[in-house]
Parts: sequence; structure tokens; C-alpha cells
Amino acid sequence: MANKDGIKKIVLAYSGGLDTSIIIPWLKENYSNPEIIAVAGNVGQADELEGLEAKALATGASKLIVADLVDEMVDEVIIPALKMDAKYETYLLGTAFARPVIGKKLAEIALAEGADAIAHGATGKGNDQVRFELAIKRFAPDMKIIAPWREWDIKSRDEEIDFAEAHHVPLKISRETNYSKDKNLWHLSHEGLDLEDPSNEPNYEKPGFLEMGVSPLQAPDEPTYVTIDFEAGAPVAVDGEKMKASKIIEKLNALGGANGIGIIDIVENRLVGMKDRGVYETPGGTILYFAHQQLEMLTVDKDTLHVKQKLAVDYADLIYNGKWYSPLQEALTAFANESNKYVTGSVKLKLYKGNIIPAGTTSPYSLYSENLVTFGESDYDQNQAAGFINLWGLPTKVQALREQGKL
Repeated sequence: MANKDGIKKIVLAYSGGLDTSIIIPWLKENYSNPEIIAVAGNVGQADELEGLEAKALATGASKLIVADLVDEMVDEVIIPALKMDAKYETYLLGTAFARPVIGKKLAEIALAEGADAIAHGATGKGNDQVRFELAIKRFAPDMKIIAPWREWDIKSRDEEIDFAEAHHVPLKISRETNYSKDKNLWHLSHEGLDLEDPSNEPNYEKPGFLEMGVSPLQAPDEPTYVTIDFEAGAPVAVDGEKMKASKIIEKLNALGGANGIGIIDIVENRLVGMKDRGVYETPGGTILYFAHQQLEMLTVDKDTLHVKQKLAVDYADLIYNGKWYSPLQEALTAFANESNKYVTGSVKLKLYKGNIIPAGTTSPYSLYSENLVTFGESDYDQNQAAGFINLWGLPTKVQALREQGKL
């Protein structure tokens, strides 16, 4: 629990959602009416930023600072993770991608504003408290951190709504639509309510549940083709049109969402030790990961690819567990960049009712040789295989001879 003495100015990570909406009046009441500077990190949540300033000021903030972090998140965190093919238990790390850059910006603003503390709305059960606070410790190691969920007497989201109503805090949700959601350019997560019981099937077809796309059942009956160009592992164009990575994600979100791509329902292992059920929408990211791996099949040698597949687990753990700003991240990112040196080319895909179907891949750095692998006439001398097998199988043969007493 933060020491309340001398805390006159607090920088609050502010989304305008249920948690942070009530934190402003709660801080005012419980920390001797400090100045609250609300900070919203724009990580591509679009319409969620609308009306945020008026709401922050109306509930007691002195001002709202909106920090544009979209390209920093994409270029500095998402693209390296894409190069490494990093997934956490099939989860494409949407929330985890955004937290480091938001935490870093909170620290920078708090130092610039002369704040005494930084507050956030992450719960004591979740991963985000760790992600925010490790980033803050990296860039403002002496800053006090206030996490109301670890201090107040509120026990549930229903009680949060009670508090909001008692303090006249406007909310965009009701008790019936009270899913815990996190949205950015890369994804949208859904947790809570009926999803807390893993035996319940998500109601994907219910209007308003999915926001980034449609259920595969509601997708068009005709497939959509898309071609993605990569240079050194990073996406650079869609259907021949060059654009920055954040715009590529935006474009693929629209195409993927319309075709029911990138919806997963998983029970994941949280950092704090409990299992959690969530539904994630990641249409553009799912397409990019798939396309990148198609290109790697042609361009990355076996040994490097297999080592990278092992390191991808460590890289995903690092991101998920809030250790983005660490020496290990820098070392693994260097490996990701080096191993993607030749991952350049074009990948054509067919999107159809939740499925991504390969439709052809080309690269100037392809390691694939039709001449070597063909079932037709080839330059490959098949007689060489006998000697290779004799050497490769020698330990097996020696073991058998030992068991037979013939050594």
C-alpha cells in the first residue's frame, strides 16, 4: 500500500473504463484531494477515446493527456514479436504488447509533471499490475505507485458500478454488458460474466459481442484473397500498396474481421498463478503471424528455425510477464532481427469463414529447390544417401551389437 503522506499530485493511467472512471473520485476522497492528471495512452482503441477529456474533467481530473503510442507499440514491440513468432499459449499477446509503452509514458509524464505518485486500475489478480509497474520501475524507479484494487474495500465489478452511481460517474456499460474488455490496434479481449464458466459457449453471433469482426458463421460465402509483402521479417505492403506497419494491421483487421478470422477462446495461465478464461479477437495479427510463418518456411534454414521456435516461448513469456524493458529482451530481439534477415517476399492467402488458407509464397531468398526435391529427373545423387544413413545410424547399430554381445 502506498504511503499517503505528501502525495499532492498523481498521474493516473486512464482509459475511461469502469475501473479508472471511479478511481478519480476514490483518489480524491482517500488521498486528501490531490491533483489528478489523467493520461490516456492511444494504442489504437479508436472510439474509446471519444469524450474522454470531458469525462475525466467532470469526475475530478485537472487535465487529460492523450499520448499517441500506436507506432511505438507496433514498431518497437509488435514487429519484433512477429519476427520471433511469439505466442503465449496460442494468445497473440494483445494486452501485453501495449502495457510496456503505456507504463514508460506514465513514468515520463509523471517525472515531467513533478508528480508524487502514479496510479493504475489493474486488479491484484491480473497480469497488468506487473506489466505497468515493471515499466514504471525501469524509467522512474523512485516513483510511488498506487493500485486502488489492492487498497479499497470494493470487491467486484458490481460494487464498482454501485460506487460509480453513487458518485454520478457516467458509464458506457450496464450490469448486463459488464464484460472486462481491453482494446488496442492489435486486439480486443473479453473476460467476465458468462465467460467465467469454461463450460459456457461464447455467444459470437449475439449483436455487439464481437467488435472487430463477425463470427465465421456470419462471414461471406466467397473467399477473400490478400497478398502481404515482407522485408526482413517486417510487413511492408498489402496487395501491392506500401504502408507503415500500423496501417497494415488496420487494413488486415478489416479484411480479417469481415471473414471471421482470429477469434480464440482459451483458458490461460496468468502470471499470478491462476487460470483465466478469455475470448480474444485478433484478426489482422492472426493473418500476419500466419503469413510470416509461411515465408519463413521458404527462407530460414532448419537449425535457425528450430532454435527460434524454442526461443519464441521464452520471448512470449518475457512479454506476457512484463519484462519487456530487460537485457534479455534486447538480446532476444537481436536474434529475432538477425534470423529474419532473409525473410523477404510475398505471401498470398485465402481468407474464408475463419480459415486462413495458403495460396502461394515467393521470395528472392528462398532455400527451396524444386530441382533437388522433385520426383522427376534431378541433379541429386540418391546413392549418396546410403553412406549418410550408415553414419547417422552408427550409434544405433553399435547399441544393437552390444546387446547381442557382438562388440
